[in-house]
Amino acid sequence: MALKNLSMEDKKRISLKEFPQTFWAVNTMEIFERMAWYGFFAVSSLYITGAVSEGGLGFSDQDRGVLQGVVTFFLYLFPVVTGALADRYGFKRMLLAAFVVLVPAYFLLGQFKTFPTFFLAFMLVALGAAMFKPVIIGTISKVTNDRTASMGFGIFYMMVNIGGFIGPLVAGIVRGWSWSYVFIASSFWIALNFIIVTVFFREPTSESKSANPRSLNKVLSDMVEVLGNGRFFLFVFGLLAFLVLGSKYTSDGSFTWMHIWTISGAWVLLNFGYDFILKSSAGNAQHWLLQPMRLGDWRFGLFLLIMSGFWTCFNQLFYTLPLHIRDFVDTSDVMAGLTSFFRGIGLESFAASLSGSMATEGKVNPEYMINFNAGAIIFFQVLVSYLVTRLKAFTTIFWGVLVTVVSFSVLVFGTTGWVVLAGIIIFSFGEMLASPKSKEYTGKIAPPDKVAMYMGYFYWCVALGNLFGGILSGQLYARFGINGMQRPDIMWGIFAGLALFSALAVYAYDRVIIKKMNAG
Repeated sequence: MALKNLSMEDKKRISLKEFPQTFWAVNTMEIFERMAWYGFFAVSSLYITGAVSEGGLGFSDQDRGVLQGVVTFFLYLFPVVTGALADRYGFKRMLLAAFVVLVPAYFLLGQFKTFPTFFLAFMLVALGAAMFKPVIIGTISKVTNDRTASMGFGIFYMMVNIGGFIGPLVAGIVRGWSWSYVFIASSFWIALNFIIVTVFFREPTSESKSANPRSLNKVLSDMVEVLGNGRFFLFVFGLLAFLVLGSKYTSDGSFTWMHIWTISGAWVLLNFGYDFILKSSAGNAQHWLLQPMRLGDWRFGLFLLIMSGFWTCFNQLFYTLPLHIRDFVDTSDVMAGLTSFFRGIGLESFAASLSGSMATEGKVNPEYMINFNAGAIIFFQVLVSYLVTRLKAFTTIFWGVLVTVVSFSVLVFGTTGWVVLAGIIIFSFGEMLASPKSKEYTGKIAPPDKVAMYMGYFYWCVALGNLFGGILSGQLYARFGINGMQRPDIMWGIFAGLALFSALAVYAYDRVIIKKMNAG
């Protein structure tokens, strides 16, 4: 019985005491892991492109886009495999393995200064996070029931944003001492999780001890059923690889985008020509390289592609906006307003410490500005979720993406702190509408007996959004940012247009494809 079908009397009976110790253990670990991730990621654009003389890496915007896009792309792909490994070998072992990877990986991020070595450390962070993520979600699913699941995942989402809020606050303070302390802090937060998992965590699954735990072959067969076969993935990953190469090597003149599009076109013709030959032959080859490309559930794959547009825009909050604030925005008006407010209510000492820790030369640091996103979600997510309870998942997603169009339109005029802050807050409400409901919508369009399997692949649209978002951020900021045309308004206009296209695509998808599918 789902929570929404319970009577008011039953709902009142649900208390925090009903959640076992392991539930609180994994939520606490989630806070520390998010503090580590967002503590670094909120300032990653500033660090990667920052001047070497000031402790940064001094990489180009194109290199930054490749790093952020490719690494986070794999971060959201890996959990399909790491989740199966956790089921097979045990949740506790997977958590310990994740922390063994993450503690040195975060530290090495602050030590490696070249593109290849930093990329390697960043990929280790992605691997560790991908090992951690499915175990936490899986544990919450296993230690809650139909009665407590809704509240349990609500608490979890709150913990995610608490960690995402605190991490950048700490990072903003310690980077004022030295950039190296940002990475030391992230390693420290992860190290604390060793204590929690050892003392308080209890294994919630028995699958690892069963005679038939889920195998990697089962994972791969599910992947073929949902998305496509090996040839299809080879084709898609080839196109994505050319996109990454274009973003990395067109900046130094090694290639031009015309070269990249030509190579990509040749790859498309090669694959479809090869398919034509295979289909013309009478054989039924077993090896995947000798099989024609085959899509799985093309409707679901199209939904993931459409939603990747939303996540492409979403990621600009962390990829591009910190640089825009650093280079183009005078945030002294926000700093003056905050200090005046706290002095007005008698908190003189707090106002003084605020201006000292949050600001540089009287301006609010970028990581604190974008942190209003997490703060808004902490305060308003429950209210927003309550207000849209009766709305269809599609309707909420559509209006949520339209709200993000408004937020990017506001950022077009973002030269002062209050205007940018308004754009951030508006975006937060769009996120609160679209993000949770997109998971619910996935459950509704999936076959009834395969909802869990389809939900496992939902985050692949997030993966694509990270890849496209990182590359687009690098390319557009290089062209329109401080080292280009110095017209960030054009860049935000492009993102607003992409968000609008995504909203219209979601509308067409629901009205044409899903309506026809339900009618059939």
